[in-house]
Amino acid sequence: MTINGSGFSDVREIVFPNGVTVSNFEIVSDDMIRVTAPSGIAAAGGNLIVRTADEEAESRLPLTVGSTVISGYSKQEGESIKGGEQLTIYGKDLEFISSVELLDPDGNPLILQDEDFYRKGTSMVIITLPGKVFEGSFAGKVYTFDGREFLMPELAYEPASDGGHWETVKTTIWKNEGGPAVSWSGTYRFALEGHDGNNECIAEIPQDIWDKMMTETFYIDIQATDPQVRITTGWWDPNFMAGDIQPGNELLTDNGDGTWTVKVNLSDNPDFVAALIDRHLLFTGDRYTPIEIYFMEEIWVDGDDSGPKQVVFWEGDGSAGEVNWNGVYRFGLDGHDGNNECIATFPENIWNVIKTGTFYMEAKGSDWVQMRITTGWWSTTWTGDDIMTGNDRIIDNGDGTYHIEINFAGDPILDLLDDQHLLLTGSGFTPLKLYYYE
Repeated sequence: MTINGSGFSDVREIVFPNGVTVSNFEIVSDDMIRVTAPSGIAAAGGNLIVRTADEEAESRLPLTVGSTVISGYSKQEGESIKGGEQLTIYGKDLEFISSVELLDPDGNPLILQDEDFYRKGTSMVIITLPGKVFEGSFAGKVYTFDGREFLMPELAYEPASDGGHWETVKTTIWKNEGGPAVSWSGTYRFALEGHDGNNECIAEIPQDIWDKMMTETFYIDIQATDPQVRITTGWWDPNFMAGDIQPGNELLTDNGDGTWTVKVNLSDNPDFVAALIDRHLLFTGDRYTPIEIYFMEEIWVDGDDSGPKQVVFWEGDGSAGEVNWNGVYRFGLDGHDGNNECIATFPENIWNVIKTGTFYMEAKGSDWVQMRITTGWWSTTWTGDDIMTGNDRIIDNGDGTYHIEINFAGDPILDLLDDQHLLLTGSGFTPLKLYYYE
């Protein structure tokens, strides 16, 4: 632990609650001491004393002593778990967990250190099992920094399938649905669920995601030319960083397509994190519009790499809004968008997939959807008619979105696409992405 104050140069001993005296510590400066907290401190806490040869000083606040309590696990005794899966530990003061012991494929101890945990917090710790673990039933162990040991439930462990692989996936926290540019407004406020007392926030974040944002790296994609990003609280104080994030800052990456990515790790500023519950999280500044907030995470995917993979070649940020018979969602071949009407243009290889292969559109929609897949001149409609709710081409994904499979083979629309573009229009839906499988 770190003790901050002044006049520490001549300190000879530190007295912890319950009278435990320590003389082995590091005097970093006249203002700071680093010391390892000894065992045997009173659980109820108490004040800390530092002593020189001639005088002593007592801490203004009592030292609170944490004691890890494990209340449960996401898997119960006898349940099975597979390599690459996540296991959650629930309880109190879990930040003091130092490691978890499992078994490797040969039955030897396999230690997962706390810095490798998927997520670590005071009431929840998540570990990701290695792909290769011992096949069979055993009880792992949890260790804390103060030397305590907890026995995990006996689970039936199974290694991940041969040929499995780790894959980086994007997990979106929030997506902009047409909100304005920042321009020093206070629009983009985010609160922990249930803590938006004045209804100021654009979104409330569930507790588990909020905890994760406080402790792990997340990313903000923005649309901008020369952005100035300030990450602050809903009261505009304190700020996450002393200065704003602008081009040239290592946290800001130019993606080369009119968007930038901001890398954020709030745990670098614990005082800022402590202020957020009451004051919310605010993204403000100038010359940019937030597109989405997300995590980039490693997950274990079973099976080999030979199966079909989804290739997304266009993804909407929500700013274009619902279709509702407008002509916004036009797509063209590179170099053929003479009137600059298209929302995106594609290179020849992607355009050939659209014209000669099978691709898919994912969208979110209302209870009634009427979809027209036509040309930019509204001249020819694929299948000769609109596709509406109840048509078996519309596949419900079960999460408020649906997808449709599109193949133009043999359809008259093929003769017109190069010159007239591809247009997705109709009513009651918002295109989210276009993709194909390879």
